[in-house]
Amino acid sequence: MSKMTNQIVNIVASGGGVIVDAEGKMADQLIKIAAASVNSGAKVIIKNADSKMTDQLVKIAAAGRGNVIFDLS
Repeated sequence: MSKMTNQIVNIVASGGGVIVDAEGKMADQLIKIAAASVNSGAKVIIKNADSKMTDQLVKIAAAGRGNVIFDLS
């Protein structure tokens, strides 16, 4: 069973790095997860990122301020 967005946000805010599947989350949810990494410095890796539009990826990246890595393979 996958974690709810608010659970992932709490993990990231606490400093835990995560790998998240973009296909299972809306862009707004990924933005919240990415934003939680700013103060903790945790890394957020988003796999299947090619399932999102480029403008959505830009917003996610901006929210994470350097803590987000996209798997576009």
